[in-house]
Amino acid sequence: MTAQTFKLPDLGEGLTESEVLNWKIKVGEHVSLNQIIAEVETAKAVVELPSPFAGIVQKLHADEGQVVPVGGPLVTFDDHPVDAQGQDGTDPGAGSPGEKGGAAERTPTLVGYGAPAASGKRPARRGRGKSVAAGSAADDANPASVPEAAWSTVARSTPPVRKLARDHGIDIAEVKGSGPDGLVLRRDIEALFSSPAEPAAEPLPIAGNGQTRIKISAMRRATAKAMVQSAFTAPHATEFLTVDVTKSLELIDKLRARREFRDLKLNITSLTALVVSRLLLNFPSVNARWDGENDEIIQFADVNLGMAVASERGLLVPVLKQAQNKPLTLLAAELTELIGHARAGSLTASQLSGGTFSITNVGVFGVDAGTPILPPGQTGILALGQVKPRPWEYRGEVALRHTSTLALSFDHRVVDGKEASELLAGIGAVLEDPGMMNFFL
Repeated sequence: MTAQTFKLPDLGEGLTESEVLNWKIKVGEHVSLNQIIAEVETAKAVVELPSPFAGIVQKLHADEGQVVPVGGPLVTFDDHPVDAQGQDGTDPGAGSPGEKGGAAERTPTLVGYGAPAASGKRPARRGRGKSVAAGSAADDANPASVPEAAWSTVARSTPPVRKLARDHGIDIAEVKGSGPDGLVLRRDIEALFSSPAEPAAEPLPIAGNGQTRIKISAMRRATAKAMVQSAFTAPHATEFLTVDVTKSLELIDKLRARREFRDLKLNITSLTALVVSRLLLNFPSVNARWDGENDEIIQFADVNLGMAVASERGLLVPVLKQAQNKPLTLLAAELTELIGHARAGSLTASQLSGGTFSITNVGVFGVDAGTPILPPGQTGILALGQVKPRPWEYRGEVALRHTSTLALSFDHRVVDGKEASELLAGIGAVLEDPGMMNFFL
C-alpha cells in the first residue's frame, strides 16, 4: 500500500496561491489518471486540475473556498488499495500505467507540467490545430497540460461557462462558439435559454440579519491587494484635460467605411491607444518603472499597453505587447481579441503581465472623469471619459461639439508635472486634430 499526495502546482508566473472552488471527487472514490479532480481559482483564471495519480482518494486536504499555497497538499491517494480479502487490488498481469507492455500507456498531465513524471524531459508543446482544448487561461498557456480526451471531445470554453451550461442542462459540445477560434462564450449559452443568466463565476451571497455577505474571490482579493499596494506606495498625481474629439470621431467614421476596417471594432479607445503608444516614444520617462530596491528608474524601449477590462470575475488588465510597432488595423484587431479573452476568462498569464502604461475607459459607464489608480509597476495610466456633445468654442463661435475629459495619473517619484502635462497635452492635441500626430513623430 503506497500513499501519494498531490500538491498544488505552480499555475502561472508570479502566482503563489489558489482557492479551491469545488471538488469533483470525494473520499473513498476511485480516481483515474488525468481525471479532473477540482476547479481552483487563481488571481488570473479558473483552472481545472487533472489528477497525476490513479487510486483511491484517502484525504482531501482543503475545503471548498479554502486558499491553498503553491506546494501545499491537496489530495492524498492510495494508489495500491487492498481489497476485502487482503489482496492487492491491482492486476499483476496487466502492468502499471505508463509501463511498456501494459494494457494502457498513459502519462500524468498536471496543469503546468506535461512530461512523463519519470522521464526528466521538458514537456512537449502541442501546436494549435483544428482540435482545441476545453478549459482555462492555463490551458492556452500550456496545451500539453490538458488531458488528451479534452482535445477531441469537449467544446472549447472556460469553467464558468461550462458550469453555466451544466446548470441549464445544455450540452456544450453542441454549442457553436462565437469567440476567437470557436471559443464558447457566456452569451452563447445565455442565448439558448430565456431566463437571466446566473453569475456562475462568483460565489452566492450569504444573507442574514439584514446584511448580504459575499465571499471575496481570489481575483477580487488579488486586485484589492495590488490597488492598496499601488495607492500607498507610489505617490499618485492626476491631471485633467477636456478636449474636442469631433474630428477624431469623423476620422473613425471614414476609416470604418474602408475595406481594411470593415470587420474591425474601431472606436475612440482604439484610436487613443494608437496615439498613446506613439507619443510615449517621445516621453520615455512616463513609459518607465520605479525600482527602489536597486535605486534606479527603468525606462522601457517597448510600449506594452495595458487595457483595463471589467469582467465577471473582476478587473483585468490584459497587455498589448509592442503596441508602438502596430498599425491601427492590427492594433484594433488585437485589442478586440484581448478584451474578448478577458471577458471570457481565457487570458494566459503572459497576456496579463509586462505592462508599461495603461488605458481605462470609464466613459463606457456614462462617467465624465475619474482618478485612475496605477497598476503596480507602472508609471502612468490614462482614463477616458464619456464622449458627449456640449457647447464649445469653435473657430471664434459657440458650437455643439463632441468632447471628452482625459485624466492622466502618474507616479510623481518618476515623472515631474512638466513631462506629464506635456504628454497629456500632446494626446489631447492629436485627438482634437489627428493630423497633429505628424508633429510629435
